[in-house]
Amino acid sequence: MQPGRNHLVDSVMVKQRAAAFTKRSIKTEAKSSGLRLAISMLDLTTLEGKDSPEKVRSLCRKALRPYEGTIDPPIPSVAAVCVYPSHVRTAAKVLAGTGVNVASVATGFPSGQYPLEVRLRDVTAAVEAGADEIDMVINRGAFLAGRHSEVAEEIRQVWQACEGAHLKIILETGELETYDNVRRASDLAIEAVDSSGVLKDGDVFIKTSTGKISPAATMPVTLIMLEAIRDHYLDTGVRIGMKPAGGIKTAKQALHYLVMVKETLGDEWLTPDLFRFGASSLTNDLLRQLLKGITGQYMAMHDFSEA
Repeated sequence: MQPGRNHLVDSVMVKQRAAAFTKRSIKTEAKSSGLRLAISMLDLTTLEGKDSPEKVRSLCRKALRPYEGTIDPPIPSVAAVCVYPSHVRTAAKVLAGTGVNVASVATGFPSGQYPLEVRLRDVTAAVEAGADEIDMVINRGAFLAGRHSEVAEEIRQVWQACEGAHLKIILETGELETYDNVRRASDLAIEAVDSSGVLKDGDVFIKTSTGKISPAATMPVTLIMLEAIRDHYLDTGVRIGMKPAGGIKTAKQALHYLVMVKETLGDEWLTPDLFRFGASSLTNDLLRQLLKGITGQYMAMHDFSEA
């Protein structure tokens, strides 16, 4: 049997349900708590050809102290900083002992088209350099060609190569063409790691996108992936994490996502251990909206350091 369950998605219904989460009323106190929570769930990312050690160190400083001013209670640090494997040692040195994780993209990011042995060496090198988390990409070409067993085996081998680091499996949903494929790929990814041994809550995430393809994260796609996580939890009792990445730019959007997580999976998933935002550009709007609630006025975007 091919890995991945055969769940068919009602596209009209999933769009309607996703849109309904944007209609929820969020009171002032809940909004403030939600904004702080969203900040603590951020993965700040720099994945450019011009990345340098100083740029990585600057991003780490932003991760540790998203807002340079002083407010009470303090604004939390973000969840992780995500960099290429060549910059992991730099990030690990700055973030050691802080509670902010070092994540690294690997496995031939963003295409996933490199030979498997090269991709596995990529993972091993990142973990040895100090990565706490690995963000891998699946081979979408193989998946769309129907070679699901091949994709599942590659995920299993990457998971084994992580050797204690957490794994985020990027589906690149913008290239999967249909909602049915998003659900099939979600199930396949979860089943591949689940078949490799005992999983603990939060060991593995499924992630929408690399941020290099449009469309990236959308609420309907994220809802489909959350439902795959829910069904796996009901079957096994293991909580898989979720990370929408790319396309989430405003605090209002982030709160909509948190409402969707709460109503689909429950409060247990409202923690950085089980839910992340891959959206560096979101950081300063979250800060701006949070400080508006405290001071009564909006700060200019240039009042914040770049993410």
